[in-house]
Amino acid sequence: MKMVIAVIQPTKLQAVYDALAQINVHRMTVCDGQTFIDDDHPAMLYRGVGYETQVLRKVVLEVVVNDDFLDKTVDTILQMARTQYQGNIEDGKIFIMPVDQVIQLHPPTKGPSAV
Repeated sequence: MKMVIAVIQPTKLQAVYDALAQINVHRMTVCDGQTFIDDDHPAMLYRGVGYETQVLRKVVLEVVVNDDFLDKTVDTILQMARTQYQGNIEDGKIFIMPVDQVIQLHPPTKGPSAV
Protein backbone atom coordinates (compact mmCIF):
# COMPACT_ATOMS: atom_id res chain seq x y z
CA MET A 1 0.00 0.00 0.00
CA LYS A 2 1.11 3.55 -0.69
CA MET A 3 0.04 7.01 0.40
CA VAL A 4 -0.11 9.55 -2.39
CA ILE A 5 0.06 13.15 -1.20
CA ALA A 6 -0.74 15.61 -3.95
CA VAL A 7 -0.31 19.35 -3.43
CA ILE A 8 -2.36 20.97 -6.20
CA GLN A 9 -4.03 24.22 -7.26
CA PRO A 10 -7.42 24.72 -5.56
CA THR A 11 -9.04 25.30 -8.96
CA LYS A 12 -8.05 21.77 -10.02
CA LEU A 13 -9.60 19.95 -7.05
CA GLN A 14 -12.94 19.09 -8.66
CA ALA A 15 -11.34 17.89 -11.91
CA VAL A 16 -8.88 15.68 -10.02
CA TYR A 17 -11.62 14.32 -7.75
CA ASP A 18 -13.91 13.49 -10.70
CA ALA A 19 -11.07 11.79 -12.62
CA LEU A 20 -10.06 9.73 -9.57
CA ALA A 21 -13.67 8.65 -9.09
CA GLN A 22 -13.70 7.37 -12.69
CA ILE A 23 -10.83 4.99 -11.88
CA ASN A 24 -12.57 3.85 -8.64
CA VAL A 25 -10.49 5.88 -6.20
CA HIS A 26 -13.13 7.38 -3.95
CA ARG A 27 -11.63 7.77 -0.49
CA MET A 28 -9.31 10.67 0.16
CA THR A 29 -8.59 13.40 2.65
CA VAL A 30 -8.62 17.00 1.39
CA CYS A 31 -6.94 19.80 3.35
CA ASP A 32 -6.26 23.46 2.67
CA GLY A 33 -2.60 24.32 2.51
CA GLN A 34 -0.11 27.00 1.67
CA THR A 35 3.26 26.72 0.00
CA PHE A 36 6.13 29.08 0.51
CA ILE A 37 8.34 30.04 -2.42
CA ASP A 38 11.81 31.50 -2.38
CA ASP A 39 12.85 34.99 -3.43
CA ASP A 40 14.31 33.73 -6.74
CA HIS A 41 10.83 32.82 -7.97
CA PRO A 42 9.67 35.03 -10.87
CA ALA A 43 6.90 37.56 -10.31
CA MET A 44 3.40 36.34 -11.24
CA LEU A 45 0.79 38.19 -13.26
CA TYR A 46 -2.75 39.01 -12.19
CA ARG A 47 -4.87 40.85 -14.76
CA GLY A 48 -1.74 42.01 -16.51
CA VAL A 49 -0.11 43.46 -13.39
CA GLY A 50 2.99 41.82 -11.95
CA TYR A 51 3.15 41.04 -8.25
CA GLU A 52 5.37 39.01 -5.97
CA THR A 53 4.21 36.72 -3.22
CA GLN A 54 5.88 34.19 -0.99
CA VAL A 55 2.75 32.25 -0.03
CA LEU A 56 0.52 30.41 -2.49
CA ARG A 57 -2.78 28.76 -1.57
CA LYS A 58 -2.92 25.02 -2.33
CA VAL A 59 -5.08 21.97 -1.68
CA VAL A 60 -3.49 18.83 -0.25
CA LEU A 61 -4.98 15.47 -1.22
CA GLU A 62 -4.04 12.39 0.77
CA VAL A 63 -4.98 9.10 -0.89
CA VAL A 64 -4.01 5.63 0.30
CA VAL A 65 -4.14 3.06 -2.50
CA ASN A 66 -3.22 -0.56 -2.98
CA ASP A 67 -0.10 -1.09 -5.08
CA ASP A 68 -2.09 -2.03 -8.19
CA PHE A 69 -3.85 1.37 -8.15
CA LEU A 70 -0.70 3.45 -7.61
CA ASP A 71 0.28 4.10 -11.23
CA LYS A 72 -3.30 4.87 -12.31
CA THR A 73 -3.75 7.25 -9.39
CA VAL A 74 -0.50 9.15 -9.98
CA ASP A 75 -1.05 9.35 -13.74
CA THR A 76 -4.58 10.68 -13.25
CA ILE A 77 -3.43 13.37 -10.83
CA LEU A 78 -0.59 14.35 -13.18
CA GLN A 79 -2.95 14.71 -16.12
CA MET A 80 -5.72 16.59 -14.31
CA ALA A 81 -3.72 18.87 -11.97
CA ARG A 82 -1.71 20.67 -14.64
CA THR A 83 -2.91 24.17 -15.44
CA GLN A 84 -1.50 24.13 -18.97
CA TYR A 85 -0.39 21.46 -21.42
CA GLN A 86 3.21 21.62 -20.21
CA GLY A 87 2.28 22.51 -16.64
CA ASN A 88 3.34 25.41 -14.47
CA ILE A 89 5.81 25.74 -11.59
CA GLU A 90 2.92 26.60 -9.23
CA ASP A 91 0.94 23.44 -10.15
CA GLY A 92 2.22 21.54 -7.12
CA LYS A 93 3.91 18.25 -6.30
CA ILE A 94 3.13 14.61 -5.68
CA PHE A 95 4.73 12.61 -2.88
CA ILE A 96 4.51 8.82 -2.58
CA MET A 97 5.17 7.05 0.70
CA PRO A 98 4.88 3.44 1.84
CA VAL A 99 2.05 2.50 4.21
CA ASP A 100 2.74 -0.36 6.59
CA GLN A 101 -0.77 -0.95 7.90
CA VAL A 102 -4.31 0.34 7.44
CA ILE A 103 -7.02 -0.27 10.01
CA GLN A 104 -10.63 0.63 9.28
CA LEU A 105 -12.65 1.45 12.39
CA HIS A 106 -16.09 0.30 11.28
CA PRO A 107 -16.39 -2.49 10.48
CA PRO A 108 -13.03 -3.42 11.98
CA THR A 109 -10.82 -4.41 9.04
CA LYS A 110 -7.04 -4.55 8.61
CA GLY A 111 -4.76 -4.54 5.61
CA PRO A 112 -5.41 -3.88 1.92
CA SER A 113 -9.14 -4.58 2.22
CA ALA A 114 -9.41 -1.60 4.61
CA VAL A 115 -8.32 0.76 1.84
